[in-house]
Amino acid sequence: MGLRREPTARQVRLAVELRRLREAAGLTGREAAALLGVSSTQINQIEYGHSGVSEKRLRSLAAHYSCSDEELVDALVAMATDRTRGWWEEYRGLLPASFLDIAELEHHATYRRDVESLNIPGLLQTEEYAHAVFAYRVPELPQADTELRVQHRMRRRSIIEDPAPIPYEAVIHEAALRIRVGDRAAARAQLTRVLEISEADHVTVRVIPFDLDDFAGAWSTMMYAGDSVPQLDTVVRDAPHGAAFVDSEAQLGSFRTLFRKVEAASLGPERSRDFIHQLAKEL
Repeated sequence: MGLRREPTARQVRLAVELRRLREAAGLTGREAAALLGVSSTQINQIEYGHSGVSEKRLRSLAAHYSCSDEELVDALVAMATDRTRGWWEEYRGLLPASFLDIAELEHHATYRRDVESLNIPGLLQTEEYAHAVFAYRVPELPQADTELRVQHRMRRRSIIEDPAPIPYEAVIHEAALRIRVGDRAAARAQLTRVLEISEADHVTVRVIPFDLDDFAGAWSTMMYAGDSVPQLDTVVRDAPHGAAFVDSEAQLGSFRTLFRKVEAASLGPERSRDFIHQLAKEL
C-alpha cells in the first residue's frame, strides 16, 4: 500500500495517539522500530498518518508501550481497521478537507454536544438558514460552492435524524435564537425546526437567556464529539482558515468542565422549549 499524501483527520488522530503512547512509554521512534523489527522510517510514517497500521502491528506496539488500557487499544484498532467510505466522500475535491473530516468525525461519534452563542448549531439549521450563513461569506463564494456547502450541512443532520440516531445536546444563547440570519419568515421556520427536533427523546436543547445573572461564558462555543472511549473524544472549533480539531487530554477535560458549567447555567429542556415557543410567537 502506498503512502497517503493527505491523511484524513481521523487517520492523523490515530497516528497522534500511537505517538502519545510511545512517548508515555519513554521510547524513541528508533527504539520502537527495533522492538517491532521495522525501520524507524516506518514508525515515523505511521505516527504522522502517512501509512496505515494493521491490527497485529498496532496491538504489538501497544504491548511494547505497556499500554494496559484494553478499551483504548480496542478503540484504536477499530480506527485502524475501519474502511468506511461514507457519503462525505462524494464531496472530496469539491469542498475543503475539513468539511469531510467533520462529517467522518460525526459518523463515528457516540454522542454530540454543542454550545452556540451567535448561530443556531449546524445540526439544527434549516436549509434556508444554512444558505444565508454560507452566502454571507467574504469573499463571496460562487453560487455552486455555496449550494455544495448547504447540501453537505443538510446531510450531516443524519446523525440525529436517522433511525438509529446518537444522543445530542445543544445549549443555545438567546442571541443566536434572536438574530435574524434570514427574513422574519425564515427566522420563524428556524425556531420551529429547533422546537420540533427538541421533542425527540435523544435530543436535549437548553437556552441561556439574556437576563441570566453572572454568565460570562458567551465565548465558550464548541462542538464536542464523544468517542467510544473518552481519550478519543474531539472538540471542533472555528479557526480563521477552517475548523480546528482539539484532542489533547488536558484540553478535552477543560471543555468537558466548560460544558457542564454552561449547561448548569441554562434553562431546563421544558422551560427552554417554552422560551423558544414564545420567541417564535413574537415574530
